[in-house]
Amino acid sequence: MLLDGLSDAAIHAAAVALAAGELLAFPTETVYGLGADAGNDRAVEKIFTAKGRPSDHPLIVHVDDAQRGRAAVAHFARA
Repeated sequence: MLLDGLSDAAIHAAAVALAAGELLAFPTETVYGLGADAGNDRAVEKIFTAKGRPSDHPLIVHVDDAQRGRAAVAHFARA
């Protein structure tokens, strides 16, 4: 991940905020994104509230590798 222009202190502050269930706004190529810890139900709820998004409109979860992707969807697996 390339984080040009960000200090170690800013990155640390963002990590602490995510761990505390807070939301982060960050620039992408075309728009700003709104992020949170996808494993924190309260944080995810905050995204829905902040965006005024209906709860039946799913969010995208970004992961850094296939293993984390599998872990993120494991509870949806059929027995």
